[in-house]
Amino acid sequence: MTVPSTFTACLPAAERAAYGRRARSRASRSCHGWYETARQRPDPVEVIERQSARRVPELVPIRYGRMLESPFRFYRGAAAIMAADLGTLPDTGLQVQLCGDAHPLNFRLLASPERRLVFDINDFDETLPGPFEWDVKRLASGFVTAGRANGFSAAEQNGIVRACVRAYRERMRELAGMRTLDIWYAQDDADRIRELLASSTDREARRRTARATARARTRTHLRAFAKLTRVTAEGRRLAPDPPLLTPLDRLSAEPSGTGREKELRTLLEGYARTLPPERRHLLRHYRLVDMARKVVGVGSVGTRCWILLLLGRDDDDPLLLQAKEAQESVLAAHTGGERYDNQGRRVVTGQHLMQTTSDIFLGWTHVTSLDGQGRDFYVRQLWDWKGIARPETMGPGLLTLFGRLCGASLARAHARSGDPLAIAAYLGGGDRFDRALTEFAQSYADQNERDHEALQAASRSGRIRAERL
Repeated sequence: MTVPSTFTACLPAAERAAYGRRARSRASRSCHGWYETARQRPDPVEVIERQSARRVPELVPIRYGRMLESPFRFYRGAAAIMAADLGTLPDTGLQVQLCGDAHPLNFRLLASPERRLVFDINDFDETLPGPFEWDVKRLASGFVTAGRANGFSAAEQNGIVRACVRAYRERMRELAGMRTLDIWYAQDDADRIRELLASSTDREARRRTARATARARTRTHLRAFAKLTRVTAEGRRLAPDPPLLTPLDRLSAEPSGTGREKELRTLLEGYARTLPPERRHLLRHYRLVDMARKVVGVGSVGTRCWILLLLGRDDDDPLLLQAKEAQESVLAAHTGGERYDNQGRRVVTGQHLMQTTSDIFLGWTHVTSLDGQGRDFYVRQLWDWKGIARPETMGPGLLTLFGRLCGASLARAHARSGDPLAIAAYLGGGDRFDRALTEFAQSYADQNERDHEALQAASRSGRIRAERL
C-alpha cells in the first residue's frame, strides 16, 4: 500500500513553501467557495443504490430509514455522493492521507494504549490519499448541516464554520514550524482540550465538555460487555437484539450454524496473523465463545459487521472485538490512485497514518464467505473510552468550540502524512480560505438537502423500501 506523495519533504523549507504557494495557480483559495450542481451529476439515489447492492439485503432498508430521518443523518451516509461532487472541482494537488468521511460525528474522545484520553478521528472506512481540502470541505459542510438541524441562524452557522477552518489553518501553520518527529508525536490530549476550554467565554460549553470528558472514561470494554451480553447456562453470551444484534443461530437471510462459525473462526485466525508478535501473544490468552452480526452507524449499515466475544481467565475477563467489512473507498473512483489488494489493510494503514495512537488490537484479514465471495475486514476493540459528540444537543457556543477542536485535530492528522509547510504556505496567514470554505459549506448543505428530498421522493414512490429502527 502506498502513502500520499511527500516528495516535497526532501526539498529545502523555502522550496516547499514555494511549492505550496504555486498550488494557488492550480486552485486559488477563493475558488473553493464555488459550488454548483454539475450538469452530468449522477442521480444521488442511484449512487446510494449502487452501494446497497453490495450489502446485506435485509439490512438495506434500515440504512435508508436512518438516512431519511433528517438531512444531517442523510449527510452521514452520503460520503459517496460528496466524493463524486468533490471529484469534479479544481483541487490543490497537495496530497495527504484523507479520512474520506470527515463529518463532525467521526471525531471523538478515545483511549490511548497508555490509558490517556485523546481527541481524534475515529472512522477510516473511506481513507485514501487525496487533496487535503476534500476533508476540510466535508467537515465544514457537516457543521452547517448540524447547525441547520439545531435551528441556528445563518450567521451562527457561518461563525461555526469560520472557527473550524481557522483552527485548521492556524494549527497547520503551527505544525509547519515544528520538527518532523514532534509533528508525529503531537496529540490532542486532555491538556490541550483544557487549553481550548480556558479560551472560551461560554461557561455552559466548558461545563458540558468537562462532563463529556468524564463520561468517556466510563465507556470501557466492561461497560460494553455488561450491555451486550447476558448470563446463560453456558456462561456469558451475546444478548440477542435482532435485527440490530443477531447471534449466528438466529440469522435468517445468511447461512448460519457450523459453516458460519467456521468462517468467523477463520477470520479471527487470519486477523491474528496481522498483529505484531506481542499483541498476537496477548490475544492467545482469550478464547472465542460467541459471535453475532451487528448493525452499525448510518452509512455503514448493511456492510457485514460481526461482534466477537472472547473470554480470558473467566466470565469476568472479556475482550469484545468488532470485525467490520471493508469495501473500496468512495474516493477511489475520483483520485486515480492505486487500487489495494486488501481494503481492510487500507483502512488500518490509513488509521495508523492519521491517528497519533491506535487501538492495540487493530488488524485486518480476508475471508472467503459461504456464498463464495471474498471479503476484506478490519478488526478493532468495541468501545474503549469512546466519547461520542452529540451536535444535535449543542448550542452555538459549544458547537463552535467543538468545530475548533475538530479543525485543529484534522490539521494534525493531515500533517503526519502530507507536507504541512507546503499546505500552510498555500493557506497563508489571512482568512481567504476560511471565507471560501464558509461559502462552500452553505452551498453544499443546500445540495445535501436536495439530495435528502430525492431520497424521500424515492421512498414515497416505492423505489426504495425504508425501515425505521
